[in-house]
Amino acid sequence: MKAITVSSPGDADNLRITEFSDPVPGPGQVLVHVAATALNRADILQREGKYPPPPGTTDVLGLEMAGTVMDLGEGVSGFEVGDNVCALLSGGGYAQLATVDAAMLLRLPENMSFTKAAAIPEAFLTAFQALHLIGKLRAGETVLIHAGASGVGTAAIQLARHAGAKVIATASGMKHPLLTDLGADRCINYRTEDFAEAVLDETDRKGADIVLDFVGAPYLDKNLRCLAMEGRMITLAALGGARVKDVSLAPILRKRLQITGTTLRSRSPEYKHDLVQQFRDRIWPAFADRSLRAVVDTIYDWEEVADAHKYMESNANVGKIVLTIGV
Repeated sequence: MKAITVSSPGDADNLRITEFSDPVPGPGQVLVHVAATALNRADILQREGKYPPPPGTTDVLGLEMAGTVMDLGEGVSGFEVGDNVCALLSGGGYAQLATVDAAMLLRLPENMSFTKAAAIPEAFLTAFQALHLIGKLRAGETVLIHAGASGVGTAAIQLARHAGAKVIATASGMKHPLLTDLGADRCINYRTEDFAEAVLDETDRKGADIVLDFVGAPYLDKNLRCLAMEGRMITLAALGGARVKDVSLAPILRKRLQITGTTLRSRSPEYKHDLVQQFRDRIWPAFADRSLRAVVDTIYDWEEVADAHKYMESNANVGKIVLTIGV
């Protein structure tokens, strides 16, 4: 098979399509012919040499894919050759073939394309884990979602709305119309507004019950300021920096706040299997009736992978950037 690898850590032009041995499914695994994959910030960090894959996993980029089951490993039940599926991966999505635990598979509804399906696993499972498993989101609560136009952000807006929450999202102004269409009740232009003050105004000074943050250090003080009593902040990344100076811990004590950091890629197989099962039971049917949907900004052929990475680095996208896997 062919797969995309990094010739040496660095910029997007170091990405190459190279030959690999075909993978073979082990016990409990399936072999999938990959039709499409999607980009994630982790791909860029791995390409730059800043985010190595977990021990025992492939060096091939790609944390999600959609395609067709080609072969079944020993002990697999519930799936057949020819089934169209998508899945979260620890790596290997930028390839023509991928092996994946059958427990990680989501069977595609008849009305879903591979390019839409490839944009779902990482974004929606990350948002589902943050909002429901960690944040314990309840109907009627208010959620502040930073980077609302990102893949995880567009997924989180929909999942929060689906759960009956009030949704506030930050993004640049030109991206607000789509976020409103996805279910955001209030969009904040982080470039021109004080988001903490805007959240407090929007909630009659109560604050947000949950904050999903990707930015890290630059936003911490304002996040603490606009969280409600017994609010929960879930930190998914620190794209703006991880070191904090001159931030008071008083709001954490006074408001009894919870701050939880989480990643998904390095979680155990057992954790991921349970996460997918809960998502399959609680959320997946909403894609069949289209009350939830993947948000795809742009589709590139995999020969244009360098351009796709550069586009993600420009922060111009709203939703996911997808690669179709060629021959």
